[in-house]
Amino acid sequence: MPVQRMLALSAFALLTPLAATACSSSGPGYKSECEVSGCTVTFTRGVNAKANVLGIDAELVAVNGNTVTLKVGGQEVSIPAGQTQPADGLSVTVPEVTSDKVVVRLTTSVNGS
Repeated sequence: MPVQRMLALSAFALLTPLAATACSSSGPGYKSECEVSGCTVTFTRGVNAKANVLGIDAELVAVNGNTVTLKVGGQEVSIPAGQTQPADGLSVTVPEVTSDKVVVRLTTSVNGS
């Protein structure tokens, strides 16, 4: 078997279990997509929504301009769009705020990487 093919098969065997860990879910007012590095939750504005990601509840509390207030676990945090804050052992980033939705990224890395 050529070395290139063996390397390709090895890489496929290593990456296949990681692909299986990616998942998505949805509920009233939210949609989440998770992968090994973390989860992205899209909340519908104007709807009382709570998503459970990475074993922690994340709830959209309020939006004031471009500042989003979330309840992550038992901790309430206010995060301006484009910024990252730690909350309940997670790194929480708000990459997008529109009139219809709020996108939140939660990762287990507190420094956002």
